[in-house]
Amino acid sequence: MLTGIVIDALDVARMDRFWREATRGRTGGLRLRFVPAPEPKATYKNRLHLDLAGGPDWETEVARLLALGARRVDIGQGDVPWDVLADPEGNEFCVLRPGHPGVLADSGLVAICLDVTEADCSPQGAFWEAQTGWPVVESHDWGVRLRRSPGSTVSLVMGPPAAPKTARNRLRLEVVRRDREPGEFLDAAGNEFHITR
Repeated sequence: MLTGIVIDALDVARMDRFWREATRGRTGGLRLRFVPAPEPKATYKNRLHLDLAGGPDWETEVARLLALGARRVDIGQGDVPWDVLADPEGNEFCVLRPGHPGVLADSGLVAICLDVTEADCSPQGAFWEAQTGWPVVESHDWGVRLRRSPGSTVSLVMGPPAAPKTARNRLRLEVVRRDREPGEFLDAAGNEFHITR
């Protein structure tokens, strides 16, 4: 079962405070767990990022997030129906505008996005379906979406483009598995994830 996201942080307290306020505490029952990191983010783009709902007044929501300490970033997204920001330690996240497909809430965390290659979409979808217990509910050219249940506000989305893997992922999925030893493991595409009991 998917229980949360582990995030490396230089300043654990600041990052915890930022994300609690950024999500308004709405994380679909998932825990954001911050762990001390020995060095700052060095990769160009994280392979795993979070999507927040901008709600009907998404411009005001973006301004609120900027006031909390986020900043705008350009990762080559071009003209898209979302805003790309980074948290105080440079981790990218998206603020989705109204009408974005698959969004079932007006605020808070609505998607966990894992970059995978087009060839890896189906295998990764199957792998993460087995790890999380969340079924694949959509499969398209853009990737796959998993959701805990039909009304669940948070989904796990996988699709291209996949950022090159040059270092350990700063954001990692965390799952509970009673049949496995706890620890950090790699999925088929080399992404770290945590297993807890």
